[in-house]
Amino acid sequence: MTAVNNHFAGVNLTPAFLSPPIETIAKMATEPEPSSDVLKLTARMSRGDEAAYHEFYDLYFDRLLRYLLVVTRGREEIAHEALQLAFVRTARHVRTFDSETAFWNWLAVVARNCAADELRKRNRQQSLLARFFHQRPADADLKGGGECEQLLKLLEKEMAGLPEDERALIEGKYLAEKTVRSLAGERQMTEKAMESRLLRIRRKLRAAILGQLKNETTD
Repeated sequence: MTAVNNHFAGVNLTPAFLSPPIETIAKMATEPEPSSDVLKLTARMSRGDEAAYHEFYDLYFDRLLRYLLVVTRGREEIAHEALQLAFVRTARHVRTFDSETAFWNWLAVVARNCAADELRKRNRQQSLLARFFHQRPADADLKGGGECEQLLKLLEKEMAGLPEDERALIEGKYLAEKTVRSLAGERQMTEKAMESRLLRIRRKLRAAILGQLKNETTD
């Protein structure tokens, strides 16, 4: 089980807000069943059998990816990110299922939740980028675009390189949507001091992202 969890990066389950057409779900649910016996497979998975997780991965990778491409309306990067989350959540929450249809319906809910979480994350990141570059976030994250994806990747890269406390502040304010007051209280600072610190970190991130863009342009 440890190896499986190390292979995928996980987050908590949250309610979904994306619902593919019912005919799409029905079509996917009636596709040919995987060759493995689902009752035995899920029983082994629920006991933490690592070989069973590898078998599950091989059996369901393509099918779940196709489903997530429908859910995300063709956004491949988000679909792949959501797929990785879905495998982690499956590892954490799987139970024994006595039919492939029941197992697939459960997997579809898990996968849809993961897509919803990934989309919310992207929207929050876009809002942060909008503060850097004084532009309005996209009306719908699903529209996206190559330039936006490039900026999001640079944002993730530069945030990962921040000192731990600075990264925690940015993630707390813009991704977890904590208030300035709550962040200031956690660190025993005034709200004004917290605002100033957030501004300094934003400016640092913006300069780093612009520097990366400039380097890529001149390469």
